[in-house]
Amino acid sequence: MIITSNGHQTLVAILEDDQVMEVSVERERQRGVVGNIYKGRVSKVLPGMQSAFVDIGLDRDGFLYVSDVVDTMEAFERLGVDAEDGDEVAREVGGGDQGKGRERGETPKIETLLKQGQEILVQVVKEPLGTKGARLTSHATMAGRFLVFMPTVDHIGVSRKIDSRDERSRLRGIVKQFREKEGFSGGVIIRTAAAGRPQEDLTNDLVYFQRIWGDIRQRVDSSRCPAVVYREQGLVSKLVRDMLTDEYSAIRVDDPSEFQNVKEQVQSFMPALAGRVKHYTKDFPIFEEYGVQSEIDKALRSKVWLKSGGYIVINQTEALVAIDVNTGRFVGKRNDRLEDTIVKTNVEAVKEIVRQVRLRDLGGIIVLDFIDMEERKNRQKVALALDQELRRDRSPSKAVQVSDFGLIIITRKRVKQSLERVMTDPCPYCSGTGVIKSAATICYEILDEVRKIGGQLDGPGLVLRVNPEIAKALREEEAPVLRELQDTLGKTVSIKPDLHLHHEQFDVMAM
Repeated sequence: MIITSNGHQTLVAILEDDQVMEVSVERERQRGVVGNIYKGRVSKVLPGMQSAFVDIGLDRDGFLYVSDVVDTMEAFERLGVDAEDGDEVAREVGGGDQGKGRERGETPKIETLLKQGQEILVQVVKEPLGTKGARLTSHATMAGRFLVFMPTVDHIGVSRKIDSRDERSRLRGIVKQFREKEGFSGGVIIRTAAAGRPQEDLTNDLVYFQRIWGDIRQRVDSSRCPAVVYREQGLVSKLVRDMLTDEYSAIRVDDPSEFQNVKEQVQSFMPALAGRVKHYTKDFPIFEEYGVQSEIDKALRSKVWLKSGGYIVINQTEALVAIDVNTGRFVGKRNDRLEDTIVKTNVEAVKEIVRQVRLRDLGGIIVLDFIDMEERKNRQKVALALDQELRRDRSPSKAVQVSDFGLIIITRKRVKQSLERVMTDPCPYCSGTGVIKSAATICYEILDEVRKIGGQLDGPGLVLRVNPEIAKALREEEAPVLRELQDTLGKTVSIKPDLHLHHEQFDVMAM
């Protein structure tokens, strides 16, 4: 896990076998809202769609389906619960009236549950995407390291990955004992990470939930709609909490404050791994040191070359993602049949496709157009290779072969914006048909570049020659970056707009 932070944005990269597999971005001015709990107001009830719009104080109203009002089956994969645990947890909590109602098909109508103007407590389960508002649920969940708290139900579930009957019983007993002793109400999911952990670890999570839920209830009573009453942890804390296992050989952090936070967090729940957390102190940017930045740059382009000489083309649209596989320069070995060359290209493409899907955080419907294969066994070979690669993906996904011509459709859970949507803006040079890096991204790259070469620049000041749009950003919304540049160098920084410079180009010169 490689973590870089400059005070304006934080990026986390996950490397597997020295390959960059995932990148997550969080910006201070554009923090995600998944996991946040709001005191909202129903702005419109739609009986025909069995849903409602809820004003939670964001740019667009959130969207609440009737199933998210009366059903507890959906909210279990969020906030760190293993995807395969969801069905079992649903069975654990489905024994009440709501569960029986589902079996009888007696789902209440939305208009009997919600009225316009009604105040309601909701949690965001999916970021606003494109023109769509946030997806909401009224059944909140809060994740700890070993447990997940569900204040709207009253059951205890255990991850099915914990297969020892004695261990399941022991963990249930710890939670039940605390509930009875402390008068603690609400449901609890015991996560896979809880297996073998001492009673103190689980109790710490329960005490944390009890305090947080008490704080939320106070804020609900004292806040006016719309208001956020609980904010999910930041990106780094959330990823360390939900992802860290013995499989991680190293965690590298370049920011001193973030390093201290990660060190303390790991020390508190996995002390054996604390020695793997190291502070990166080199002047060379950490993402360049580990080859992450070049992979991000490639992930913002549509074409990806394969080692054999073939390539894949990735295009995101509003409705779906299309990925096309081509042989390119790969012509196979001298004695290979055409079919053999095609199969080799397709199998090689499978690994890169899944890596790019994870790296770019693509979701929804993904259509894969492999090169046509005539033999059925070869089509099955490619489909099997795809299934095996998808098992390494944390996000729930499913692949379906829909034609004999190499077409496969993947559905992958989408919770937040893809990497491209986060780091780029529609390109003004081609009327929005392509993308370029956003002004914020360029400003942060300037900051990193100046930090890298600042010691080599002589003179009383610094001149930044940039595109006028970047100059405007540095003087307005990204003014803190300009101040930080001046503080870092101890020199005056002058901005020189240049219409002839491409949006993404900049020059750093000594004055």
